[in-house]
Order: sequence, then C-alpha cells, then structure tokens
Amino acid sequence: MRSELLSRILKNRWLYILLLPGMIYFLLFKYLPMWGIVIAFQNYQPFLGISGSDWVGFEHFERFFTDEKFWVLLRNTSVLAVLNIMFFFPLPIVIALMLNELRNELYKRFLQTLIYVPHFVSWVVVVGIVYIFFSTEEGVINQIAAQLGFEKINFLLSKTWFPIMVTAEVIWKETGWGTIIFLAALASVDVSLYESAKLDGAGRWRQMWHITLPGIRSTIIILFILRLGQFLDTSFEQIFLMVNAANREVGDVYDTYVYMTGIRQGQFSYSAAVGLFKSLVGLVLVVMANTLAKKFGEEGVY
Repeated sequence: MRSELLSRILKNRWLYILLLPGMIYFLLFKYLPMWGIVIAFQNYQPFLGISGSDWVGFEHFERFFTDEKFWVLLRNTSVLAVLNIMFFFPLPIVIALMLNELRNELYKRFLQTLIYVPHFVSWVVVVGIVYIFFSTEEGVINQIAAQLGFEKINFLLSKTWFPIMVTAEVIWKETGWGTIIFLAALASVDVSLYESAKLDGAGRWRQMWHITLPGIRSTIIILFILRLGQFLDTSFEQIFLMVNAANREVGDVYDTYVYMTGIRQGQFSYSAAVGLFKSLVGLVLVVMANTLAKKFGEEGVY
C-alpha cells in the first residue's frame, strides 16, 4: 500500500510540485495562525505571551453577546451579506452565460479582459472614484442631477444609500473576476448535447435552461456553499474607507469592530473572541448548506 502510494506520488511529482506553493501558503497563513485562537479564552498580555497570560474562559464571549453593539453589528453585517448573495453572487453566472453565447472569439476575449480589470484596482482607488462621482458638491452625478433640475443627494453621508453603494462597488469590482470559474465549468459541458438539442428543435433559451445550467449546477452549488462560509466576512478596506460619522450606525461591521477594539484599543483577547464567533457562524452555515445539498443528491463540498 505504501509503495503504491509512493509510486503514484513519483508518477505525478510535477503536479505535487505545482501544488506545493499553495499548500505552504495555507499552512503558514491559514492553519498555523489558528493557534492564536486560544487568546480568545485568555486575558492576553503581549509582554506575558500566550503561555503566561491568565485564562478567563468564556468571559469575552459573554461580554460580547450582552453588549448592545452585538445586535447592531449582526444587523449591519447581515444586511450587506444578504445583498451580496442576492445581487452579487448570481451576476457572475449571468455574465458567464452571456459570454458563452458569443461566437466571435476576439470580441469575447476583449470583453473578458475589460470586465476582469476592476478586480486588480485597489479599494482605495475604487472608493476614490466613488467620491469623485457621488460627492455632494463636486460629484459628477449630483452636478448632472442639479442641471436637470433635481435636488442633490448626499450619497456619502446617507444611511439609506450606504449598503446600496457598498454592494454596487463589490459588483463593479468583482463580478468579472467571478466569471472565471463559471466559464471553465461551461467549457466542460458536452457539445454533443447542444447538437442533439438543435435537432430536436430547441432554441438557445431552452438549450441554456435544459443543458447549460444543469451542466454547471454542481459548480454553482459548491461556490454558493463556500460563499456562505464567508457570510459575515466583509471587505475591511472597503467598509473602513466608506464609513464616516454620519453613516457609522449602519456601516460598522464585525471586521471594522475587530480592528477598532483589537488594534486601536489593544483589546486583543476580546477582538479574538469576536473574530472566532464570526468564523464559527460561517462554519455552521457551510455544514448546514453542505448537508442540505447532499440531501437533495448534490455532491457538496465534502
């Protein structure tokens, strides 16, 4: 058994070598830092270290769950998460289906490049562009609205517009990049199925509904399950740059709260407890969604 495993590794050695950088990355930056979770159950003091700090059990969790800030953070983060799932998650699928229908390869590659580019723009630049377009006095949108006789809207200070603008930024920046996996899945759909459907008189819409979507259904479900694991995760840089004194009531989320309490106030153990709670929620959602997917005959993540 051991010799068989060794021979398989030697046979596919170049694949394992290609896999090695990714494994090292996850080991160093994902698994080893998990040891730091223990400070959530301590009164961690940097000069004493993990081994020298006092254990306090679930004290920080009790403090967090009884704080009125808990419900504010849960509401704000959940609103952004639901908006992302409702509006951002389906868009890469739609765009991938539209690109898949293009027959001119040059035009298709041009459009792919065009929608991929925003992914490489930093959030600082994206928020800067938003300020240029939506500021009250100098913003292009408000200037056009004023010339058309409409009243100016203070987008950047509005509590109502904050979640809408944050979601729109994510859509503009990441939708194109999200199409990559779906386009790869579409490439694996058997072409002969389309030819058979054409012979039966099926149009493009019916081909997409009965062949294309079922062909990538497993990919959609897996990515949706993984997305639920990041349900309470928001882009810290984006939110941090968009939040101000006027919209903080709806803009404070777990990521910014962890930064404020952990980094700026030095409450390392308390912020670790908040981060651990957020991760556990994601884990529970993944397990539940994966179980439900398997119940309906899908493969799931594991």
